[in-house]
Amino acid sequence: MSKLFSKIRIKDMEVRNRIVMPPMCMYSSDDTGYPNSWHFIHYATRAIGGVGLIIMEATAVEKRGRISARDLGIWDDSHVEGLARIVAEVKKHGAKIGVQLAHAGRKCTAPDEDLIAPSPIAFDETYGVPREMTKEDIKEVVSAFKAGAYRALSAGFDIIEIHAAHGYLINEFLSPLTNKRTDEYGGNIENRARFLKEVIKAVREVWPEEKPLMVRVSAEEYAEGGNHDVDLAQIINLVKEEGVDVIDVSSGAVVPAKINVYPGYQVRFAETIKKMTGLFVIAGGLITAPEMAEEILQNERADMVYLGRELLRNPYWPLAAAKELGDDIKWPEQYERSRK
Repeated sequence: MSKLFSKIRIKDMEVRNRIVMPPMCMYSSDDTGYPNSWHFIHYATRAIGGVGLIIMEATAVEKRGRISARDLGIWDDSHVEGLARIVAEVKKHGAKIGVQLAHAGRKCTAPDEDLIAPSPIAFDETYGVPREMTKEDIKEVVSAFKAGAYRALSAGFDIIEIHAAHGYLINEFLSPLTNKRTDEYGGNIENRARFLKEVIKAVREVWPEEKPLMVRVSAEEYAEGGNHDVDLAQIINLVKEEGVDVIDVSSGAVVPAKINVYPGYQVRFAETIKKMTGLFVIAGGLITAPEMAEEILQNERADMVYLGRELLRNPYWPLAAAKELGDDIKWPEQYERSRK
């Protein structure tokens, strides 16, 4: 059996293999933030296709925290029913499922929303200038993450991911490029990590200790004066005692920057963070070949691998990958006749 198709247990969550579908916005809801038939089919199909762990797309904890007007939401109790329906279907097909709790901060593009950020700096000339958050704003958003986590528990998710990457609100606090505050939430790395630490602590007040909690980070900002993988490892070490189990390692999108991408370009960041924090780590970044995924795992550069666009192109990638690696895995009964 390859390592890619070996099971992994993280707290009370046992995953059938090491393949993760990362959160990818579908921009297919409407102003209500409710999931619809597209989301149901999209996620269930990847579970049928053999993915081990599915993380639902950025799901806003506040209406003003949406990336776009077509993002999913978890800011209201009425969102739970639709999310729970997706969760139940995904689990029925053998996958585990999480939700990414998110707040867009200054990168919210939904019309007529209150743009907020640690500092009044626009992402670029096409975005509005955000309002600098007050201490009361910070408390409100922390409470919104806590409420979102409770709703996620009610919907039956196996794991929560806190979105602290890609230049959205939490990442804006973490980065010296976007956080120019002079109070206890800005300045040195301990202060810039404070908001994330408070969010994690609040989420853990309602998210059971036996259930895993994950944080997604941008481990490289590709800009002078920005954070690098060793900085993110330091930040993670400052907050992990609040109850973090897994780090989902991505990069970029904090400020406009040119990124040189190539197969596996982010794996080295995951490797650094794994070594420096001792936590479970998920690596990704243009991973398309089963052999490449297997190498990453065999050499302990990461504990799991995520495939984004590859799973958009082919929801059944895991079935084909198992065949290529010589693994005899369970197929959907309805598809058995196509196995050979």
